Amino acid sequence: MSKLAKALTASAGNAGGTEGYVEDVFSTFLYQGNSSSPPTITNNIDLSGEGGMVWIKARPAATNHILTDTARGRGVELSSDADYAQQNYAGTYGINSFNSNGFSLIGANSPTNTSAYNYVSWTFRKAKKFCDVVTYSGNDVSGRAIAHNLGSVPGMMFVKQTNGTYNWQVYHTSLGNTKFLELNTTGAAQTNINVWQNTTPTDSVFTVGNEYGVNQSGKTYVAYLFASDAGGYGDAGDESIVKCGTYTQQGSPYTTVNLGWEPQYILRKRANSTSQNWYVFDTMRGLNYTASKYFNPNNTDAESSGWADTIYPTATGFFTAVGNPGDEIIYMAIRRGPMKTPEAGTEVYFGDYSNGGFVSGFPVDLAFIKDLYTANSADWKAGTRLVGAKRQATTATAAEVSDTSYVFDNMTGFYTNPATNLQAWMFRRYPGFMDVVAYTGKRPTVNTVSHNLTVIPELIIVKSRSYADEWPVYCATLGASSYLTLNTTSSKSGSADYWNNATPTASVFTLGDRGEVNTSSATYISYLFATLAGISKVGTYTGNAGYAVNADCGFSNSARFILIKRTDAAGDWYVYDSARGITAAGTNDPYLLLNSTAAEVSNTDYIATYASGFTVTASAPAGLNASSGNYIFLAIA
Repeated sequence: MSKLAKALTASAGNAGGTEGYVEDVFSTFLYQGNSSSPPTITNNIDLSGEGGMVWIKARPAATNHILTDTARGRGVELSSDADYAQQNYAGTYGINSFNSNGFSLIGANSPTNTSAYNYVSWTFRKAKKFCDVVTYSGNDVSGRAIAHNLGSVPGMMFVKQTNGTYNWQVYHTSLGNTKFLELNTTGAAQTNINVWQNTTPTDSVFTVGNEYGVNQSGKTYVAYLFASDAGGYGDAGDESIVKCGTYTQQGSPYTTVNLGWEPQYILRKRANSTSQNWYVFDTMRGLNYTASKYFNPNNTDAESSGWADTIYPTATGFFTAVGNPGDEIIYMAIRRGPMKTPEAGTEVYFGDYSNGGFVSGFPVDLAFIKDLYTANSADWKAGTRLVGAKRQATTATAAEVSDTSYVFDNMTGFYTNPATNLQAWMFRRYPGFMDVVAYTGKRPTVNTVSHNLTVIPELIIVKSRSYADEWPVYCATLGASSYLTLNTTSSKSGSADYWNNATPTASVFTLGDRGEVNTSSATYISYLFATLAGISKVGTYTGNAGYAVNADCGFSNSARFILIKRTDAAGDWYVYDSARGITAAGTNDPYLLLNSTAAEVSNTDYIATYASGFTVTASAPAGLNASSGNYIFLAIA
C-alpha cells in the first residue's frame, strides 16, 4: 500500500483506530491563550470520529494539568497533579468540541485559556497499538477483567477514580503486576497484589482487584492505556511508535537508552525513590541539546529546565547523565514524526522576509537567517531545533554560540529578535528529504552515526559545535573520498579521512580521522539531504558557457529554492529562492552567497524559471556556467 493510500486509510479508520503513522494519532501542539476568542487547535488528529484524550498545561504559570477525553465528554476534566474527582465545566471552560482535525476551547481565564499564557497540548488518539481510553464502574470484585481495544498488551496504564478522591494508579510493564505508582505523587513504586490482582494485562483485557483506586463499588473510573513496541505503523505496518521501558542509571558519563527510533515525547519516573517527581519532555518545547524543558505531571509548577539539561535525543533513542548510579527509571517514549512522505515542497521548505517573526506554515527544524542588504558585515546564521537557542555562521569557522533569538517553539514558523532586512530559509525534517543529526566525535575511532533520513543521503553538511573549524560537505556524486567546504570557494578536494571512504547508507553515515568531523568528545551538527521525487533534487549539471542549461529536477513546477556550487574549480555557493524572486529569463533574479557576508546582488539574470526545475542562463558567470564545468545543486519544488 502506498504512503498516501495508507494515510487515507488511517484517517478514515473505524472507532478505536486503524494504524497509520505517528502524526495520525499523536500531537504536541503549542498555542496562545485568548480569553476573548478561544482558539481552535488544528493538529490533524481525528478526535470526533476516533476518540482519544487531550492533556493541556499552561507553560509559564503554576496551574493544574488538565486531562479531558472523548469517553467522559467535553469539559469534564481531571488533573494529573491532584487526587480529586473530575470537574464538569462543559459549556463554560476547557474543551468545547472534539473535532475531526483537533479540538476547540471555550472560556476565559481558565487553566486552558488565559490570554497571558501560552500552552502545550498533547493529543493521544485512540488507535490500536498506541492508545485506548476505557471507562467503567467499580464493583469490588477481585480479579475483574476490564475489556479494552488496544489490540496489544498495554505497556503502561493510568487509572483514576472519577467521582471520588483517590490517587492515580499507574501500571508499568517494567514493574510487573504486583506494583503500582501514583501519577500525582512523588512516591516510589509500591507493592500491592490487589491493585492489578497479580495478573498481567493481555491484548484484550486488564485485570483489577478490589482496591479503592481501581474498583470500588459505587465509583466510576477512567483508564488510559498505552501500547509498547507493538508495531503496526509506517508504510509496511511493522514499525512501533510508542515504547514503555526501564533503565538503570549508570555512572559517568552517560546512560544510553536504545528505542530503535528518535523520540519526540518522553514521560519518566524514578521508581525506587520516595521523593522523585514525574517528568515529561517533548521536542516542540525543547527536548534538545541545550536545556531540555520539562513539566512535573505530579505538581502544578510552571515549565522549567536545568535539572534535565543533559537529556539528549538521538536518532535511535536518548542518553542522559541525570540521576545517581543505581536509579531505576521507568519511561514511556513516543516516536518523532512525521513518518509520511510529504506531498508538496511547501510542507518541507519556505522562505520568508520579515522584521522579526518568520512564517513557514509548519514547525521549523532548520533555519538560516541573513540580512539581505548590509554589505560585508552580516553573517549567515544557521540554527536547529535539535540544539535550541544556539547558532553558527556558514561564512565563518567559529564555534557555536548561544542566541536567545533562535526560538523554535512555534507551530507555524520561527522567531528571532526584531531586526530589519532579514530573511529566513526554513526547513522541516521529513523522511526521504532532510534530517538533522547531532553527534559526539570519537577520533581516532571511526564514528558511525545513525540518522533517520530513511534513504541514502546525497548531501551532508557537517560543522563542529565545540570548536572553530571548517564546514565539510559530502556529496554523493563526488564520492566518499572527496569533500567540499561550505564556508569557502574551494573546489573539490580529495581525502578519505573525512568520510572514511565509506558511502553512507539509509541508516548511517561514517566519519574518519579528521578533526573537522570527528574530534574526540567534541560535539557536531549535521544536515542531511536527499532526492525525493517531486519535492527535492540533489543533482549535477555540466556548464556550457554562452548557452542556457536546463536542470530537470522532475518537479511539476519551477524550483522555489536553489543552492549551486562549482566543484571542479573555485566557486561560491549561490543561493536563489522564490521569496526574493526566481523569474523568467530576461528579468533579474537576486542571489546571495552562502559562504559570504556580502549583501544581496539583485541586478543580474543568471537563473530563470523552468517547468520542471530551473535554468542557468547564457549570461551566468563561471561560478554557475563554465564550459565543461561541473556543478552540484540542491533544489526544492
